[in-house]
Amino acid sequence: MPASLPVSLDRLGYAQSLLERHSAERSGPTPSLADTLDASLLLFCGDVPVLRVTDGGATCLLDPRDAARAGAPSPELFLGRVGGRPAFAGALPADAAAAFSDDPAYRVLDARAVAVEGAVPAPEMGVLATAKSLLGWHARHGFCANCGHATTLSCGGFRRDCAQCGTEHFPRTDPVVIMLITNGDRCLLGRQARFAPSVYSCLAGFLEPGETIEDAVRRETFEEAGLRVGPVRYHFSQPWPFPSSLMIGCEGEAQGDALVLDRTELEDARWFSRDEVRQMLGRTHPDGLMTPPPMAIANALVRTFAER
Repeated sequence: MPASLPVSLDRLGYAQSLLERHSAERSGPTPSLADTLDASLLLFCGDVPVLRVTDGGATCLLDPRDAARAGAPSPELFLGRVGGRPAFAGALPADAAAAFSDDPAYRVLDARAVAVEGAVPAPEMGVLATAKSLLGWHARHGFCANCGHATTLSCGGFRRDCAQCGTEHFPRTDPVVIMLITNGDRCLLGRQARFAPSVYSCLAGFLEPGETIEDAVRRETFEEAGLRVGPVRYHFSQPWPFPSSLMIGCEGEAQGDALVLDRTELEDARWFSRDEVRQMLGRTHPDGLMTPPPMAIANALVRTFAER
């Protein structure tokens, strides 16, 4: 991150992590949740995490005994260590949420809502993202893409192996460019029909095979808004576990200002002045227009422009 970047990223969801990753610990026998009394457990019912209420809010780092009320989690993944203690992720069926939702000692809260609300300390969010992404990958990849044979969990959950053809399968991360396009003292923001009312955000799109980050920014901007983009620079990134993306935050300079919108992608897009952007961030825009919340990387990109 550039030293001159004016914005704080403390509220950027999933971007901080307590997880100590060490691939060597996964190469042999990995710790077992049942045999590790001091372990931390990230527990999901379906794809929704279980939180334990604390004096200061909540935590997603549970004690393994918390899961006992709803049965043994499966799969059980060894993530690494948190504060030197082994950390695991485990999944229960979605209906197991009933064992926790009626108990005031717990909260069962969608992972997006956890980030929007700031329900757990920010450094726990990255661990939550790792757990959710890995569990989701295992749920979708039980069979070999090469031969169709059932695969088995390996390396603590960071690999699946096919005994039939010998193929090793590794979790994937999907890179997504998200870009603030500027033209002098204006920036381009758009909205899709699925956005909350009055919210405008940065343009974004998936990288394609064999494509650089810079070219992806240029291609997506031209496809969605009809703009040619010159220089592109990287700012910061954000894990996005829905299901397993990495948002790559960039800024690009437009080579013109005439917009030709792809209406299948965008409901609207327009240029905003720096003053308008400040009003949107402060929720004081006269038309009620807003940016995404602070947990979203789009908010941080817009703030770099507003506070420059």
